Amino acid sequence: MKVEYSYLKEQFCNHQAIFDSFDELIKTGDYTLGEAVGEFEQRFAELIGAKYAIGVNSGTDALFLSLKAVGVGPADDVITVPNTFIATVGAIVATGARPVFVDVGDEFTMNPSLIERAITPRTKVLLPVHYAGHPADMPEIMDIAEKHGLIVIEDACQAISAAINNKCAGTFGAAGSFSLHPLKNLNVWGDGGIVVTDSEQIRHRLILLRNHGLKNRDQVEIFGYNSRLDSLQAIVGNYLIKDIDKITETRIKWAQKFDCALGKLKPYITMPERRSGKRYVYHLYMVMAQDRDMLLSYLAESGIEAKVHYPIPLHLQKAAAHLGYKEGDFPVTEAQCKSIITLPVHQHLSAEQIDYVIKKIEEFYSQVRRCTLDICPSKINSKMARSGMR
Repeated sequence: MKVEYSYLKEQFCNHQAIFDSFDELIKTGDYTLGEAVGEFEQRFAELIGAKYAIGVNSGTDALFLSLKAVGVGPADDVITVPNTFIATVGAIVATGARPVFVDVGDEFTMNPSLIERAITPRTKVLLPVHYAGHPADMPEIMDIAEKHGLIVIEDACQAISAAINNKCAGTFGAAGSFSLHPLKNLNVWGDGGIVVTDSEQIRHRLILLRNHGLKNRDQVEIFGYNSRLDSLQAIVGNYLIKDIDKITETRIKWAQKFDCALGKLKPYITMPERRSGKRYVYHLYMVMAQDRDMLLSYLAESGIEAKVHYPIPLHLQKAAAHLGYKEGDFPVTEAQCKSIITLPVHQHLSAEQIDYVIKKIEEFYSQVRRCTLDICPSKINSKMARSGMR
């Protein structure tokens, strides 16, 4: 049985309705900031529970422009986490600001108890990441921000519809940034992003920043950027947004099925904590696994496409060398990077495929257990290799 990680072929297999809308777009020539963009922005704001949504050309620019909109620049520090995708930190660096890392907790999100020791006179923004669709501890983070007079910008790129006590990720801080990349839960046919905010001032600033700073066709209010959400991509977003509840609920269902089965495999599998009041949307379904790399190979040989997000944390990447961090600075992140595995959990999988993944993981650790009982741990790898587990 094959269990693929990507779901794009199935998600858009009935695409004629989108093509029909493209035909209408061609007739109007409404390619740039067209009617479809405004429609999608309104729908997205209603989905997330924000006053405003502003479409931009990528999740990275959603972060970058949000930071610019609140005045982040070269004199500032922005506190974030080292286990996220490079775009989070790339957006900070693009403003000229300095990224400052704090370690994460067992949910893969910012550990609030470590924030205050990282605050300096340069600190302007806290940028928590709702990583993998796990909402960060926003009430605690907001309390710290208020105490120190800091702005909060949320990286919700992987967390559409994630929530804490029914309040959506992305709506706690001054602005929340979302990605519409093809591998996100709500996606378009290329790059796209969107920012939500309740602030009229931030909304106005973002509208200028995304479109060259143009007040109108002939007047430039500020120097801005070319970062518009294309009308064509907004059409795709409008087609899919009606299905986001079904997409999310299916991912939650499969994740709960994994949780129930894999939670019995301690100490081989370590589950992240699932806290009451939080809605996890499982853009990524991640657990910590012993013998992770061997498990990854075993699943691949069984036709199961699993992933690792990400084996090298950002503070140890060559690009971040100038920040002065070293191995051991963020022990939780570093330990997780060595053991995290991401399993397919998308909405187009069947119950039989989920059961097959569980069966293969159980099978793998059954062989690990036998190897452990039969011979000393130092010889496990060679025995597994001889038995065809690699």
